[in-house]
Amino acid sequence: MAVVCVDAGTTMIKVVGYGDDGGEQIVVRRPTEVRRPAPGHAEQDMDAVWAAVADGVREVRERLGGAPVSYLAITAQGDGCWLVDAAGRPTGPAILWNDGRAAATVERWIGAGVLAEAFRTNGSLSFAGVPTAILTWLRAHDPERLARSATALTCGGWIFSRLTGVIAVDESDASVPFLDIAARRYSDELLRLYDMEWARPLLPEVLTDDRRVAGLTAAAAGELGLPADTPVVLAPYDIAATAFGAGATDTGQSCVILGTTLCTETIIDEPRPDGEPSGLTVALGLAGGRYLRAFPTLAGGQVIDWACRLLGLDGDPKALLDLAGDAPAGAGGLVFLPYLSPAGERAPFLDPKARGAFHGLTVDHERRHMARAVLEGLTLVVRDCLEAAGTPPTELRVSGGGSASAAWLRMMADVTGVPVVRTADAEAGARGAFLVGTVATGRADGIGRAAAAHVRVGDAHEPDPHRAGFYARMHRTFLDVRNAAAATWPILASARDRDRSDRGTL
Repeated sequence: MAVVCVDAGTTMIKVVGYGDDGGEQIVVRRPTEVRRPAPGHAEQDMDAVWAAVADGVREVRERLGGAPVSYLAITAQGDGCWLVDAAGRPTGPAILWNDGRAAATVERWIGAGVLAEAFRTNGSLSFAGVPTAILTWLRAHDPERLARSATALTCGGWIFSRLTGVIAVDESDASVPFLDIAARRYSDELLRLYDMEWARPLLPEVLTDDRRVAGLTAAAAGELGLPADTPVVLAPYDIAATAFGAGATDTGQSCVILGTTLCTETIIDEPRPDGEPSGLTVALGLAGGRYLRAFPTLAGGQVIDWACRLLGLDGDPKALLDLAGDAPAGAGGLVFLPYLSPAGERAPFLDPKARGAFHGLTVDHERRHMARAVLEGLTLVVRDCLEAAGTPPTELRVSGGGSASAAWLRMMADVTGVPVVRTADAEAGARGAFLVGTVATGRADGIGRAAAAHVRVGDAHEPDPHRAGFYARMHRTFLDVRNAAAATWPILASARDRDRSDRGTL
């Protein structure tokens, strides 16, 4: 028997076929387009995402050579707002997690203390790319679309609905921003706090562990070439599935995803909403009622792509890593703040005005120093997020496209001061969906045992004590530079606003 798992990322759909022994046999990738129709906007055609998923599943099924598929499991990008009507059809494009159109709404909530108060119930610091902000923006700017919409799904919920006809979301997807995270149910108090009681009918049903499996509809079966009623498993969304797929299933285990987002996360026993508001707290039912303390940045792999273009490296991340290796640790005193998203930053701090910069540039700096500073800036953010989690890790599991670089993993071990272990699977998110599926369909007794049986690790890197000491000092410098730069972000935001208003007269 074979298993097919889908990881629907922001820019790439990954579909993996697993054999009888649980080993990766086939990996198929389909790119997806992120549209930016206006400054700060990030959207996707929902039907195009579904078409990419269906096409990838068909290819994997064909390449499995007729082996029966025991189940299909789904994980996907989280947050955002994927609105459908009463018939389950899109009412417009998906508005993604990295969309920044609602930044002004978030700033207003920050100033009024709404987000800090909401954190005490939800355990997460909301941002522009979650339904609170997006739905509020739509109510002001596109009420007609809201009037046509029946449910606000996520990407995983959208794909699950196309496969099974069930309109719902996983508990992990529902965690931010409307759940009372300790009670694990929608909070009327939070809806009142956000002045969003009107949005209650848009919130989808939350599927708990015993209800995450549904049968493939006849219509979807025809598109995929699979038998109708094949079990379909809705796994937690991608950051949680990837933690499982990397082998982080127990309290205190940590993982970092070097993908489109740079997501650093740690498994915890219970939410801590009385701490400093930051990051996300995600419910993990299958992990014995535990939670994921997650810090997904708004810019990760995109920063690598940007740096390649900036330095004339033809979009080749390996060339950037090689160039960075030619520069000394510390990049000759160059400090890079990697806050390049038009929506600002959300982890480990929230500031829609945050912007990136090189600090300390002189005529002595070369391309190699800039490449080194970019990688060090991203890696220092990982350390920043680990410290914000409040649970010092003993080991850091790493997955995502960036994990293929041994040089970057050695740097990460030195910067964080803990051993870094790369997962051996090509797609840790799909592996996490596979593990959830084995438990949900009764093929394994618990996510920890499933991970112990199926998660393979690759190379490991120990921190060098001398370089670890150097980077501990550099991290303090990084924070000092960021705090100083933060004073300029409102000034630059005001200048951008003036530029937009003057554009029609110049």
